[in-house]
Amino acid sequence: MNSQTTKAVVKSRNPWPIAIIAYFVIFASCVAGFGTWVIRQNIDLVRKDYYEEEVRFQQQMEKVNRTQPFESSIAVAYVAREGVLNVQLPQAHAIPAPAGRIDLYRPSDASLDQHIMLAVDRDGAQKIVPQKLRTGLWKVRMNWNVDGQDYFSERSIFVN
Repeated sequence: MNSQTTKAVVKSRNPWPIAIIAYFVIFASCVAGFGTWVIRQNIDLVRKDYYEEEVRFQQQMEKVNRTQPFESSIAVAYVAREGVLNVQLPQAHAIPAPAGRIDLYRPSDASLDQHIMLAVDRDGAQKIVPQKLRTGLWKVRMNWNVDGQDYFSERSIFVN
């Protein structure tokens, strides 16, 4: 019986040490693979025309800062029942008539954007009958020039 007992008792191995080692090997391989993939990605954080873009941005900021004292006298309103967009610039900028443009920008659909020449009356007001404005958010961007100084204002309107 002694020989049968020794044959019946088979020494079994514990799988946990091998599983833990395998887990860490797989984890380290995944981290190394991901690190290699990240290093090989080409990400340019700077534009090729970085300096020109910076100059344009600075000019835009100067326009916005120059417009700041007049912000309370600038207004944009859309009258849906008449289909008219009313724009009001500062009266001080109405004479002589400023040169400029009004851009109707649709953030969700660039094909609906419209560009209208600025033509204010002596009070600085302009009534615009734009092509049909679809329901939704529109941004009205106004650029104008008075006495060699550029100005910019942006307003958002919601068309029902």
